[in-house]
Amino acid sequence: MDRPASRLGQFSWALYDWANSAFSAVIVTFVFATYFSQGVAADPVTGTAQWGWAMSASGIAIALISPVLGAIADAGGRRKPWLLAFTALAVVGCCLLWYARPTPEVALMVLAVAALANLAFEIAGVFYNAMLPEIVSRDYIGRLSGWAWGLGYAGGLACLVLVLFAFVWTEEPLFGLDNSEESMEHVRISGPLVGAWLAVFSIPLFLFTPDRPRVRLPKREAVRRGLAQLRGTFVRIREYREIVRFLIARMIYTDGLNTLFAFGGIYAAGTFGMDMAQVIQFGILLNVTAGLGALAFGWIDDWLGARRTILIALAGLLACGTVAVIATSTTVFWIAGGLLGIFVGPTQAASRSLMGRLAPAELRTEMFGLFALSGKITAYIGPFLLGTVTWWTGSQRLGIATILLFFAVGGILLWPLREPGERAAGE
Repeated sequence: MDRPASRLGQFSWALYDWANSAFSAVIVTFVFATYFSQGVAADPVTGTAQWGWAMSASGIAIALISPVLGAIADAGGRRKPWLLAFTALAVVGCCLLWYARPTPEVALMVLAVAALANLAFEIAGVFYNAMLPEIVSRDYIGRLSGWAWGLGYAGGLACLVLVLFAFVWTEEPLFGLDNSEESMEHVRISGPLVGAWLAVFSIPLFLFTPDRPRVRLPKREAVRRGLAQLRGTFVRIREYREIVRFLIARMIYTDGLNTLFAFGGIYAAGTFGMDMAQVIQFGILLNVTAGLGALAFGWIDDWLGARRTILIALAGLLACGTVAVIATSTTVFWIAGGLLGIFVGPTQAASRSLMGRLAPAELRTEMFGLFALSGKITAYIGPFLLGTVTWWTGSQRLGIATILLFFAVGGILLWPLREPGERAAGE
């Protein structure tokens, strides 16, 4: 496309963040992950380890598939058909989580469905993110990315509030659902609810956000060219040194973030004795502060540059995360967690805008496939390390502390990188 999308097109694109963030907040982080470890698995420690291993397997699959599909999409032109297919798969996976009855007999089935839904959710994000540099001018890419991420946290918050007040915090859940410990329908409904949320709020993107023109190639030829293009990228990898440095740094600090998302609710429940309602309250706090952080740092991104924005956010994550790990008071943990959220959103939003600035126009979807790979190729390490340390020591606190290493190492690797125009922005 030779010019940015209309404001309606840009807003419709950003609304997809609102749509898909419900999956991260409700399924992966706070409600369903906690329900699995506390209610479906044989015991909380076993549930923590099993959930970590399932998300690790999903992450490996994402790392292998996303660059290939990204390269094929670049060769074929359009991104919306791919985005639609994987969004639909994620919706179906969410709906199937209704069958996660509170008994260990269904644990393996639940883990398989959750891993498949997570795979579809993440790969859909490859095609969604690749649209960003083409629907907004370079001068505003940080703001649109930050505002979209902030809108996403608002969507996650709205869905959490709906789960809390319509199903968890009521003696009579909507639709007459059974809230007994033998059934737990009022928690299991979170899966289909997120599926419906994702389906409905993704519709504007498909209606109003422009896509690239279709390249009229037979499917087999698009696949052949895409794979050849991907091979060529790896052969000429030295031409993309700044991108490689960024992807390696992101690979590490994103592993820490993903592990934090996956186990934040589990840690709050296991170490501080929070029940399901309190875990959801804690999730609401994190969504509010993370959304505000993403919105505010969007301006900083366009002013100072995405790299500096990420470094500031990583420093904040280290400081607040350390307090959350050593805290013995529930009040201190709540305060540290709220402050931590302020720096979570900017880390993610600025990473997306930095990739948009660094990626060559003709390779954007492929590069965002590598972007997804960098967030998943080592995704098994964080959950595996946390789960193993938790199991070995019998302490969730020591397990969660391993996340801080990923933030520190990622920041150190990112420090020497320079993004296009950063020096002028600094001046």
